[in-house]
Amino acid sequence: MPVPLADAGLAASRRTLRAVLRPGAVGAPYRGRVTYEISYGDEVADALRAGRPVVALESTIISHGLPRPDNLRVARQIEQQVRAGGAVPATIGMLAGRIVVGLDDAGVTELAERNDVAKLSVRDLAPAAAAGAHGATTVAATSAIAEAAGIGVFATGGLGGVHRQARDTWDESADLAALSRTSICVVSAGVKSILDVPATLERLETLGVTVLGYRTTRFPGFYLSDSGHPVDWRVDSAEQIAAVLAARRQQGVHRGAVLVTNPLPTDEQIDPELHDRVLHEALERLDAAGVTGHDVTPYLLSYLHEHTGGESLAVNVRIILRNAELAAAIAVASADAG
Repeated sequence: MPVPLADAGLAASRRTLRAVLRPGAVGAPYRGRVTYEISYGDEVADALRAGRPVVALESTIISHGLPRPDNLRVARQIEQQVRAGGAVPATIGMLAGRIVVGLDDAGVTELAERNDVAKLSVRDLAPAAAAGAHGATTVAATSAIAEAAGIGVFATGGLGGVHRQARDTWDESADLAALSRTSICVVSAGVKSILDVPATLERLETLGVTVLGYRTTRFPGFYLSDSGHPVDWRVDSAEQIAAVLAARRQQGVHRGAVLVTNPLPTDEQIDPELHDRVLHEALERLDAAGVTGHDVTPYLLSYLHEHTGGESLAVNVRIILRNAELAAAIAVASADAG
């Protein structure tokens, strides 16, 4: 039986593809031959054939984003939220080298409980498949797979972005470039406040990603309802968002994603004073400890979780459930509009 992680935040985020690549690994066998084609869960395949609304969901939050046993419970709640909104959930991940669009409960459980699940961005999908790896897909990978599968709406918690030390490290999430290449609607609570929010907004503009504020003109900061920065376009209903998606499709001009930012109500956000104090402490300790590169984000998130009395984790769960609800409404409105 797998042993639960003592610290699911930092330890899980350090798992990399290097841990699963091994000599002699092969792809996933299918009817006597090796194939790397995308597989589909029965419910998702039926929904796509029938033109019913489908919402893509990432799996990194299951394997790397939440501690056990909360991760499996929340993964099921997210899918239920999509169903309650009238859409079919399509959790995306990799099992034994096969990309699966629409993991069943056994597949979700496997990604939630295994200790060798790799965190897969777009660039990792092919080598992970060749290695026969189990993998959880990031925002970047989930967006690319969803588009390839013909799914137009994707719900996540928050985007990756430009890191605060990017001027020295060039550290920028692959999510941003991926969204510039995929024609998908992504519902998120903005980017995490541990990142460089204004720089991230500049990059989204440069990359041609459309940013909409759902019932707001302020860009949310994940844990906070307002990051302190504006958005150019406000929408107030799922139907309005569906109209934006229809206009983009019919114009045939814009290739990039439409990012719908969905802020928490102010009474559900982390107390801003607590957030700012803990984040300031975390950044000071980060420098003192010499933490750099890919270890920065998991370090900061782990520190926030520990020093907000678990409130950051509770907010994280509220965010993804609200985003799943809105994404389902958008998918339904888009399907109704044809």
